[in-house]
Amino acid sequence: MKSEPDLTILETPRLRLRHTRPDDIPALVAMWSDLEVTRHMGGPRDEGTLRKVFAESADDPFAEAHDLWPVEEKSSGEVVGDCGLLLKEIDGQDELELVSVITRSRWGRGYATEMAEALKRHGLEKLENKRLVSLIDPENTVSRRVAEKIGMRLEKEVLRPGGNIRLLFVVEDL
Repeated sequence: MKSEPDLTILETPRLRLRHTRPDDIPALVAMWSDLEVTRHMGGPRDEGTLRKVFAESADDPFAEAHDLWPVEEKSSGEVVGDCGLLLKEIDGQDELELVSVITRSRWGRGYATEMAEALKRHGLEKLENKRLVSLIDPENTVSRRVAEKIGMRLEKEVLRPGGNIRLLFVVEDL
């Protein structure tokens, strides 16, 4: 009998970050289709495209070394976020971006900070990266506070493709 692979990437006291399963798709699509959740990230995504992308991730959960993955609330088993580390080109330099997205029903519980702190440790210590970044909309005060709480510092403003200005927050393993 073949055993199921362990999909867990990391755990915190309240949350589990893991690779995508087919049953995660409805919650992930709902979150990325929510105007309030995506307000500072370019707005809601197309639901059909989301279903396709999440289905591909569930079909081959270990395909990408850097990606966003479902965040499961341990107490309920519900998907409450989509977080991870993404490769990004910023001003001609390849960077590893820490991304923490939490569903609206779980805002205000400290989940974004809890997961961002765990991802920072994972990226710097386990994956041995020397630097992690976060690109934050200047109007997104909540994400700015999360970045500051986990020890990130504002390095500069950057102009992104499409003409958007983002604040580049950085944490380095010195």
